[in-house]
Amino acid sequence: MRTSVKLASGGTALVLAAAGCGTATVRARHVAAYENSPVGYAAMDGGTTGGAGGTTVNVSSAAQFAQYANASGRYVIRVTGTLSLSGMQRVGSDKTIVGTGTSGRISGGGLTLRGSRNVIIRNLTFTGSGDDAVNIEESARNIWIDHNDLSGARDGLLDVKRGSDLITVSWNRFHRQDKTALLGHSDDNGAQDRGRLRVTYVHNWFDGTGQRHPRVRFANPVHVLNNYYSGIGSYGVASTENAGVYVERNYFENTARPTVTQTGDSASGNIRLLNNHLVNSGAPVSRNPGSVATIPYSYTPDGAPTVKSVVTAGAGVGRI
Repeated sequence: MRTSVKLASGGTALVLAAAGCGTATVRARHVAAYENSPVGYAAMDGGTTGGAGGTTVNVSSAAQFAQYANASGRYVIRVTGTLSLSGMQRVGSDKTIVGTGTSGRISGGGLTLRGSRNVIIRNLTFTGSGDDAVNIEESARNIWIDHNDLSGARDGLLDVKRGSDLITVSWNRFHRQDKTALLGHSDDNGAQDRGRLRVTYVHNWFDGTGQRHPRVRFANPVHVLNNYYSGIGSYGVASTENAGVYVERNYFENTARPTVTQTGDSASGNIRLLNNHLVNSGAPVSRNPGSVATIPYSYTPDGAPTVKSVVTAGAGVGRI
């Protein structure tokens, strides 16, 4: 069903209600924007509020950060300057970790959310981790990763695995990296992962990265919406192990393989495509689109041709 509605800018939008997607109002947005709360999966099941209502602390050293990151209770942890971590710092439940201005940086190590609930990570620059930049695992849920700059990790930039669920990844810039965003770590972990690993990837900029944007196992549906892919080395989105991925209104530029349904030794997955914009890029691959489950939330996407300008203006640090 299609219904034209007026936009505040004077243009028109289409309200779509189609099999395989939630209710979506398509809009043309010409200025960068950000949300004060997550859209997509992290808004479900009570939402994601992090440390709101708790104690706000300012930290400028790794020791100060460690004191609060895994403490009990609610904390808003404001990071100023560079925190030089020696490994993966554990982050507990009910935390907001946010950089101040453009100065908040984490280098040398990364953050691990192991079984954590209700965590927000925003406005931080991650670089040079000896492992991952951010690792989310062991049934962590209601996590929002927003407006960060991630690059140069030894392993991956953002891994979500081992039964984690209800996560939104929005307005991040990923660059200087091969393995970028893994979703599901192993072909042998279906018992823990099926019915979970539900993630919304929206308004991210994958800038010259190699692969895994995301690379999905088992999850259905995963929503890949309004992302900008520029100069991608190997492939954009991969769906494997019978996963269901809805690839909607993204902008692919200089990307030979926007989507694939098999990689490595993994069995094939399923992809549903809708209105992606292609510039000097190959044709996206779809498989069994009817097997991709319905997106379970309402959302307001941008039209694909506007995504490049919207995302490059709004993604990364210093924009909130």
